[in-house]
Amino acid sequence: MRRRTFGQYLVADPNICHGKLTFKGTRTFVEDVLEMVSKDMDWDEIIWEYGGSITREAIAEAVSLAGKTFIAKVEKRSGSARKNSLAQRKQTRKLAQIKSMIGDYL
Repeated sequence: MRRRTFGQYLVADPNICHGKLTFKGTRTFVEDVLEMVSKDMDWDEIIWEYGGSITREAIAEAVSLAGKTFIAKVEKRSGSARKNSLAQRKQTRKLAQIKSMIGDYL
């Protein structure tokens, strides 16, 4: 595996943290930050916890990419015939909520 970047702030490098997804220039796991976000932790507090080594924009990118990846997996599994199903509409609303949350922190 070689170094792969995801957006502007995320990277998976086999030489850093065994290739787990981290924020560029840090050893901060994206998964850990997303867990904090999911528990409604204030983004300023998250940034403080990591000594300012990550930014609001980096957190927003992680949340956005996680949301897009989740939606893509749901759509792939449900197939185009179910695209307008209730579950799909719920996922679309959830993504809109995530995008709304991101806007509050930028």
